[in-house]
Formats: sequence, structure tokens, C-alpha cells
Amino acid sequence: MDQQPTRFGPELRRRRLEAGLTLSGLAALVHYSKGQLSKVERGLKTPSPQLARLCDTALSADGALADLIPLHRAPEPPGNGVPTARKPEDATEGEAWLMHLSAEGPSWFQPVDRRTLMAAGAAGAASVVPLGAVRPVGPVPHPDDTTVLSAARSLFDQYRRLGQSTGPQLVLPPLIAQTHSLRQLASRSGPRTRHRLLALASRYAEYIGWLVQESGDDRGALRWTDHAVQLAEAGGDRDLAAYALVRRALVTLYRDDAAQTVELARRAQETGRPPRIRGLAAQREAQGHALAADYDACMRCLDRARELLTRESDEGSGAPVIGTTALPDPVAMITGWCLYDLGRPREAATVLDRETARLPADALRSQARYGLRRALAHAAAGETDHACTLTEALVPATDAVSSATVAADLRRLARAFTRRPSPATRALAPWFAGHP
Repeated sequence: MDQQPTRFGPELRRRRLEAGLTLSGLAALVHYSKGQLSKVERGLKTPSPQLARLCDTALSADGALADLIPLHRAPEPPGNGVPTARKPEDATEGEAWLMHLSAEGPSWFQPVDRRTLMAAGAAGAASVVPLGAVRPVGPVPHPDDTTVLSAARSLFDQYRRLGQSTGPQLVLPPLIAQTHSLRQLASRSGPRTRHRLLALASRYAEYIGWLVQESGDDRGALRWTDHAVQLAEAGGDRDLAAYALVRRALVTLYRDDAAQTVELARRAQETGRPPRIRGLAAQREAQGHALAADYDACMRCLDRARELLTRESDEGSGAPVIGTTALPDPVAMITGWCLYDLGRPREAATVLDRETARLPADALRSQARYGLRRALAHAAAGETDHACTLTEALVPATDAVSSATVAADLRRLARAFTRRPSPATRALAPWFAGHP
């Protein structure tokens, strides 16, 4: 594997000459400078995976060039996404969640074991609220089950909409408190209502995991995802464990780990899972194959995803829809995403132009995520000034949602603009500098 980058340069030169292309001709196709390609061919510069995929596509190498770049293998995320089921009252045994809410606006939350909480004493208890340590005192009246479930379900939709238009730090405190409240209510309810409350709490916890990842804490995101699985299983839902694997595959995708992304997504597609979960898993597998420059496998997975996601699901049951609700056609959008990773930026730009125009006006998080991917595609296709125009239009949305995953594409875009400097790219440089 250590020799693969060294082999890439000579093989790139051999295939370029075989295709009858000069360095300038190949540079025009992949929109990298002739000097950069020359250094790569001579082994003086290590090619990026994106450059390898662009060259692979330009020279019709069918993955042979891309295979010469070692695929990144990220450290295994903690746990496997399918924790052992426990009683709902034990789902966070030994752990409490501390939240700090400032009158000026800033807030933070963190897990802490109960021994540390007890050691903090009364002084600490006066300044923080231990969400996991609350116990009812005396007789507690039973709430109206229908009213509680309806209100909590409606709140979930509101929080989801709010999460599309603002940063995770503003949405996480009430979401965590609501999840805790549902667990407490479940512990005082009859079996049927308890299961429904825990199932809803699991969706809250899963959404918290997504927002924690958006705030840049992958380990915290996976911990909340595991907690969601525990709540779901306690509520009789055995399917969320499969979706937890899809969520874990998103973490490995953003670590550029194609192998783990594909592996986790395949595990989530085991027979018996609901069509929607298998469809979302097929989409994630397609993204993993795109990172590995496997066009045919990627397209097969996208076809499978579309077939699965068009089947009837449990959306009529009243339960929150698993996965995004902001994309009018998720498979089409992910197709554009994958085409960029496959080294086909013009095709990607065509798809993403169409699909981003269909995004709801208030879906700022989706606008930033897929809009930046669209700008990346145009930049990789050599349309730098147009990519700058698209990026400038996304500044308000990107700043509003404060997303760690969006920041990954921001860094890619900044590097793309650095390779092709112009007055437009220099005008955006101060903004990029504020998003390390």
C-alpha cells in the first residue's frame, strides 16, 4: 500500500500518452494546472483522492487509477450501533446529563457519572440541573396519554424545522430535556403508552445524535445514537438499530472511509428491515462506493434505493419519518453528491443545479450542505467564478446553521479556490478564513 502513490505517477503518464493527451490536454480535462500534474507524474507530489478520481474518469481507467490511491481507513467508531437492550429506566444508568443555560444565551451540556455528580455537593447542584438524577416525590397524577403523546409528537416536528434554520447549540438543550421528560413519563405509564412514549423518545435521541454530529462531536453523536437504540428496543422497536448503522456510516463517510461506510450500510440492509431504512442504507452504500471510485456499484445502489424508498412505509402510523424530510427527491440529490465523488463534476453540477432549486426556502441546513456540494462540482468543472457566485449566495445559510459536516466541504472548496485564484476567490478568502 505504501508504494501505491509512487506507482500512480508513472501509470498516469502511461495512460495519458496512450490516450494521445499532452499534460496541457489532461490539465484542461481535470481543471488542475499543468505544473501540478507534472509533479504528480514525476512522483514529486502526492495526488489527492479527488484528483485520482478525476484522472480516472478523464482517461476511462474504470477505477484502475483511483485504486492506486490507498483508501482511508478511519479508526473503528466506538460500539457497533446495536447495543444490548436494557430496561428504559436503566438506559443511562450511572450517567446524568448536566446542562448550563446562560442568561446571555450561551449553553453547554455534557454527560457525567453519578459519583462525580454526588461529589460536586450542594454548591454544584445550585448552578446546574442534573437531568438524569430527577426522581418524582410523592404521588404523581397520571397525565392524559393522548394529550402528552400528541403534544410531544408535534414538538418533535417543530424542533426538526428549527434545526434546519439554526445552529445545533440552540436546539439541543430543549431536545435533551424533552427526551428526559418522555422517559420519566414512560416510567409512570401503562405498558401500551410506555412503549409509545419510549419509541418517540428514541426518535428524539436519534435526532439529538445527528445534531451533536453537526456540532463536531462524533463520539457524542454515536453515544446518543446508541441511547436511541436502547430506548427504541425498550419501546418494542427493533428497527432503529439498523438505522443506527446508517448513522454510523455517515460518520465514516465524513472521515473519507469508503470501506467502513459500505460495510456498515450493507449490515443495515439485512432482510426484514423496513423498506425506508434499507433504502436509506442503500443510499449510504452508494456514497461509500463513490468514494472508492466504483461507478457501477454506486449506480446499482442508487437504483435499489429508489425502488425501496418508493414503497409504502410507516409514515401513516404517525411516527416521525426516519431520515431527512427536507429533500423533495433524496435519491436524485445523493446521485449528484456521488457523481462529484466519482470524478464526474459536470454531471454532478447538472443534477445538483436542478435538485437544490427544489429545496424549501426555510431548509437552510440542507441549502448549505447540498449548495456547497453544488459549488464544489462547478469548481471542479472549471467554472470557478460561477462557483464563487454560488458560494457567496450560501454565506447566510452556512453561517446560520453552524455545521461541522458542512465545514468539511467548505475546506474542500477553499482548497479548490486556492488552486485557481481570481478576484472572485480572493474576495471570499476572508470568509473562508473564519471557518477553519
